[in-house]
Amino acid sequence: MKDTAPYGSWASSISAASVVAGVVGLAELKLRGETLFWLESRPQEGGRTVLMALAPTGERQELTPAPFNVRSRVHEYGGGAYAFADDTIFFVNFTDQNLYRIEADNSISRITDSGPDERFADFCVDPKHQRLLSVLERHQPDSEPLNALAAVDLDSGDVEILCDQYDFYAAPRFDTNGERLTFLCWSHPNMPWDGTLLMLAEISPDGSLGTVTNVAGGAAESVTQPGWLADDSLIFVSDQNGFYNLYCFDAAGIRCLLEDGADYAQPAWVFGMQEYASIDAEHLAAVRQTETGPELVLINMTSGLASPIAGESEPWKHFESLAARGSTLYFIAGFADRTPAIEALDIRTRESRHLVDAGGEPIIAAVAEAEALEYPTRDGASAHGFFYPPTSEYLQGPQGEQPPLLVMSHGGPTAATDAALNMRVQYYTSRGWAVLDVNYRGSSGYGRSYRSALNGRWGELDVWDCEDGVRYLATQGRIDPARVAIRGGSAGGYTTLVALTTTRSFSAGASHYGIGDLHALVEDTHKFESRYMHTLLDSEENLTRRSPINHLDGLSCPVIFFQGGADKVVPPNQAEAMVEALKQKKIPVAYLLFPEEGHGFRSADNIVRALESEFAFFSRIFNITPADKLPDVEITNPPAATGGAS
Repeated sequence: MKDTAPYGSWASSISAASVVAGVVGLAELKLRGETLFWLESRPQEGGRTVLMALAPTGERQELTPAPFNVRSRVHEYGGGAYAFADDTIFFVNFTDQNLYRIEADNSISRITDSGPDERFADFCVDPKHQRLLSVLERHQPDSEPLNALAAVDLDSGDVEILCDQYDFYAAPRFDTNGERLTFLCWSHPNMPWDGTLLMLAEISPDGSLGTVTNVAGGAAESVTQPGWLADDSLIFVSDQNGFYNLYCFDAAGIRCLLEDGADYAQPAWVFGMQEYASIDAEHLAAVRQTETGPELVLINMTSGLASPIAGESEPWKHFESLAARGSTLYFIAGFADRTPAIEALDIRTRESRHLVDAGGEPIIAAVAEAEALEYPTRDGASAHGFFYPPTSEYLQGPQGEQPPLLVMSHGGPTAATDAALNMRVQYYTSRGWAVLDVNYRGSSGYGRSYRSALNGRWGELDVWDCEDGVRYLATQGRIDPARVAIRGGSAGGYTTLVALTTTRSFSAGASHYGIGDLHALVEDTHKFESRYMHTLLDSEENLTRRSPINHLDGLSCPVIFFQGGADKVVPPNQAEAMVEALKQKKIPVAYLLFPEEGHGFRSADNIVRALESEFAFFSRIFNITPADKLPDVEITNPPAATGGAS
């Protein structure tokens, strides 16, 4: 028999500290022979990223001791931070953005000496010349950075630009003989999910690029994740048919491996994404996105048929960084009820092995299960999301009372959420809140049409979809429509701020490094996204009309802001302008600045402080007395004292 307690006031064993305690981020899984490599981001070390190895014997080794931090700053989001050849490993060090090498004896030496204004990412080893080929981003005074395809001499560290006629480059990859190079390129105003070119270049004896051919792609076709098979067939993902499907280019031309109304890739916000892997000469393993979440499939490249690899009984809810050796597939997996892990799956026997945990404290509380939603929108379309009900082993809400709701709007805005464990969600649900995690129009995983629906309508359709999700749940009697908060980070923070200034569905909000002034964003943001507004808003008029800072007359509910002082994507002046305006309007507002953080918080202490402060703020605004002892949050224009957290 469960005890009864008001929603939002429940005691929970999931503390803010347990959200990050011992938990590491897992990324960029790669395989060399029988040894696995991956990157491990450690909040407990200020977000330092470490290159790790797992030998066939099970021995785990840290290859980059402190103070090394394996992370690229190209495009600010990075990715593609290491590569290897034979017994040598190459990586980018975050502090100075130089390239380093790790020899077979684990000694580390520097290759380049150019400083943080010259950045490298997504590199590969040239098997015929003593060099690395890399995406180069060179920052220059009084002009936007130069992005190029470059060669780095492994002896001298000298950098030679091979191609710089486009604004951006990604994914340089050699064929098995080192005679041909494929790479991606695109130019303003496109983002890589709008339109890219897949190029194929012959490598001259002196190492220069010979004949360069455009294989696929265009201004309205996104190509991503090119790679070579053992027979030198070129595999890539393209959305030319409206969905990210897999294609093959060989002597016979281009063919689609499997025509499918589902996506097999996600937008390339970072370098080095890998959502398929070659199993043998006939088969690829791939991640297929569905409305209820991703699934693993095996594609027969001859017949064009696919079959599920993992059954419904498998616990996996998310897959990334696929790698394969023989019939064994390796990947980073997400789960519904525990932290991510590196898994191995024998495709023939369907036997799986658990190799590496992301760590963290065991979850002893009941876990709220994600319910995939598709709900109608006001314009006759539909939107998607995942709903999590309040969940506790020991507590229930009072009869006749409905729980407060937290609406979560993800960043991107072309990112997506899925049903894998999100400890921030569980932090709320275990305390008696409901959570709606929205995949508003613009999100990936539902095809190009859904992803591009936001073009020209950012700050409109995404807000509608969040608001219509609230109405849908309220109509079903599952939430209290008078106690609805919304939170989001980056682009999700923008959606949050627009929702708070243009609707009356939300009673409080939390903006994590969100965008308040679109004109300021265009002026201040980095090169990668500097023309993104042209696609999302399509006119100067919309930049003004949809900037939350220009609609403060419509803002009448409290907001808490979280901001990194070193954020180059959304600088602090965005949040500070909004905070000042709210102060002048005498609306409750709080502002937490983390001077050393960038775009997204990496320090465990800061993540904990932000989560607890957000919850304390909402509790104070909704007159909820939480069971936790929470930090004091300095609120300007505070509401009347209620006995809640403040």
